[in-house]
Amino acid sequence: MWPAFTRRYWGVAFETDWQPGSSMVWEENGRRTVDPEQRVLEAEPYRRLAYTWHTTTPEWAAGAGVDDEVLAALATESRSTVTFEIEPLGGTVKLTVVHDGFPAGSTMREMISTGWPHLLSDLKTLMETGETLPPVPAEAWRS
Repeated sequence: MWPAFTRRYWGVAFETDWQPGSSMVWEENGRRTVDPEQRVLEAEPYRRLAYTWHTTTPEWAAGAGVDDEVLAALATESRSTVTFEIEPLGGTVKLTVVHDGFPAGSTMREMISTGWPHLLSDLKTLMETGETLPPVPAEAWRS
């Protein structure tokens, strides 16, 4: 169920058991990214999830439309972390997403800064309507 759900709004399926320390395989655009450093850091169902951000491989770059120069810059950066926190807010819930751990002048930080707002809007739309937003062209993620 979960891989199909994340694929609907994100275009990514995760293979993991969601236990702290477990690996996460990213499957996106028909490409699998497997790396032992891609792992679940924290998992408290319905409250908190943290994991390391994905590995940038030549295969991922080709699928995402990332050129060799940008891929080389990404390869020099330390791995970042994403944390989702859900908390009650009256009769609804509040979702906070923090993506941090970037080095100064990070290329990845620049790239994800345009991606997260669309991704979270797409998740919200899916939860409210059962439909997703139109896809964003790959070049928009890098502008």
